[in-house]
Amino acid sequence: MSEPLFIPNRRLFLGTLGAALFTTRGLFAEQLMLPTPALTEGPFYPDKLPLDQDNDLIIISDSTTPAVGQITHLTGRVLTANGSPVKDATVEIWQCDANAVYLHTRDSGPKASQQDKHFQGFGHFTTSSSGEYRFRTIKPVAYPGRPAPHIHFKVKKGDRELLTSQFMVRGEEGNLRDGVYGGVRDLVDRELILADFIPVKDSKIGEYRANFDIILGRTPDEGASRR
Repeated sequence: MSEPLFIPNRRLFLGTLGAALFTTRGLFAEQLMLPTPALTEGPFYPDKLPLDQDNDLIIISDSTTPAVGQITHLTGRVLTANGSPVKDATVEIWQCDANAVYLHTRDSGPKASQQDKHFQGFGHFTTSSSGEYRFRTIKPVAYPGRPAPHIHFKVKKGDRELLTSQFMVRGEEGNLRDGVYGGVRDLVDRELILADFIPVKDSKIGEYRANFDIILGRTPDEGASRR
């Protein structure tokens, strides 16, 4: 059973409401950019970063052997609350491999025989002038203790952490049994940590695409990290 459909899309919903209430919809919509909720970093942020830290988690360095899993093209933008793009921000992502093993010695150590040595497990990307980022990774999977497949992410600007959070796959049965997802009590905030993973049309290897915009509650110039 998939999670209840609380609100189809909070930003779309509020934007539509704004159109009904105000003549200048664009102005109202700008005021309704809702910040992406901060969530726990989790226990498995890599304790030793890989030598290859680029935005392609499927291929490590010059290897010709790809990681196991359903390849996903992940894109999105980093924006301020008023909709302005955040240029030159560093977006980091990390997730377990298709065998449910993280790139962390407390996880990959005991599960060394299970670990997919061809999955990078961590990557980063610097946003463009339009705030865009992109990664090639795998569709996330559940692992013991976390029934909701998810991808962790962190946004930095210079030496400042602006946001640490994670997002889940919309429609996954495990979401409602997941402690992190269930800990988000606001139903609309739950919507803001879900992403659609859509099969790529005509892909011969079963690829997916996903788009997830990250809205910062503080601008980079405000300095303080959100926890």
